Amino acid sequence: MARRKGGLTELLEIASALPWKVSAALVPISLVLFHVIAAASDHSAAPTDVAGLGPVVIRAYIHTFASLFQYLVPFAFLIGAGVSFAKRSRSAKLFDGVRSDPNVDVSGLSWREFESLVGEGFRHRGFDVTERGGAGPDGGVDLSLARGHERFLVQCKQWRAQQVGVSVVRELYGVMAAERVAGGYVVTSGTFTKDAKAFAAGRNIELMDGKALDGLLRDGKSAVLRPVDSMTVIGVTKPKPPVCPKCKVPMVLRTAKKGANVGSSFWGCAQYPRCRQTVGIV
Repeated sequence: MARRKGGLTELLEIASALPWKVSAALVPISLVLFHVIAAASDHSAAPTDVAGLGPVVIRAYIHTFASLFQYLVPFAFLIGAGVSFAKRSRSAKLFDGVRSDPNVDVSGLSWREFESLVGEGFRHRGFDVTERGGAGPDGGVDLSLARGHERFLVQCKQWRAQQVGVSVVRELYGVMAAERVAGGYVVTSGTFTKDAKAFAAGRNIELMDGKALDGLLRDGKSAVLRPVDSMTVIGVTKPKPPVCPKCKVPMVLRTAKKGANVGSSFWGCAQYPRCRQTVGIV
């Protein structure tokens, strides 16, 4: 049986996974918050009878825990910010090394290094990246991306010796539907099976094989990936976006987040929410 993690350990893991600037900003915020709570729950009036004892005991507990947390929680975020900064520095150094040397074989990296490298590649394409990390080389969604109001999920598979199959793509698609994100990526240093390519077609999932990964890592910063409206699945050419019949602008491929067609892709007006025109289910 796996040992249950303590609250402080979980907080440290969360703080370490967040961008270091976010964890650093939470240090003074948490310090002030718990200090205010501790001060507000202090100096409770002594009870005049037994009936008044309950609220006083509760306030005493709140004061005790808030007084403790006003030091522990900021400390955890401070340590987490340091760990996050160190991880980001290592991944940036790794990215620069791979980018400057075309002979580097990324399949020789550890799975953690591979995920960090892919994350750095997406950062250089304008995404905010959070490393979610699974329990091992094949555990769960590895990266969460954000750009504007849209979120995307990334599954990394450092497989050169074997093709990534459809089960991996289905797994990512299931998480995408559950979390209602705009799109997803499966990234590998190898290749994909025909079934995987066929399943990804029209589902807002971009399959990035070794060649596409090389482009992600080594192309210029000006190249910006656009996973919603112009994704290209390896081996599959997606249809050209139609023009909105109302606004006369190219439409954007989106994923239904509710209703009978949840999880299905459709063309929506790029002017949404000002224009809610849609065109069919892809």
